[in-house]
Amino acid sequence: MQPWQIVTEFEEAVAEYTDAPYAVAVDSCTNALFLCLRLYYLKHGSQWITIPKHTYVGVAHSIINAGHKIRFSELKWTGVYTLGNTDIIDSARRFRAGMYLPTMKMCLSFHWYKHLPIGRMGAILLDNEEDCELLKRMRYDGRTEGVPPAEDIFDCPGYHMIASPELAAHGLLLMQHILRYNEDLPWDDYPDLSKIAYFREANR
Repeated sequence: MQPWQIVTEFEEAVAEYTDAPYAVAVDSCTNALFLCLRLYYLKHGSQWITIPKHTYVGVAHSIINAGHKIRFSELKWTGVYTLGNTDIIDSARRFRAGMYLPTMKMCLSFHWYKHLPIGRMGAILLDNEEDCELLKRMRYDGRTEGVPPAEDIFDCPGYHMIASPELAAHGLLLMQHILRYNEDLPWDDYPDLSKIAYFREANR
């Protein structure tokens, strides 16, 4: 078996479980967010994006690294929240059957203490086939899967954010025992990012 076929099988299992038409596996939820935010930048340019002030620091870094600026809100969220007016949802603390919300890009975390504790891995749920194919190429150095580098077209940004076949295989095993319903993980252990000088200065 071609080793990357394991990644495809894992994506299909996650998509079926969540009722999403497509899933794109990547090496972390932080990078799932970055890729979605970078794609949003390519379509809409730099934006002000509002997120809860209590969330994971990687979300704020992803916004800045993708070319956007941050505003913080007082939102007390549970499980998921939308990044400003984008179509991107931070779903790092939710994983349950049928969770997909149409037209959105939902970023999942499979960190070791999450519902599906694979380790260093994440995924993007979405229903736009064109965006799915573009995100798959962006995660793979801008390459098209199955096409030799000398024959590829390289017409999009590329980042080395591939999900490993080994972790995908482990994820497939864990998916065999995942519950249909999992309670959302708590959010209140995150620091107040609005008090961090770096993020205030990055907006100037």
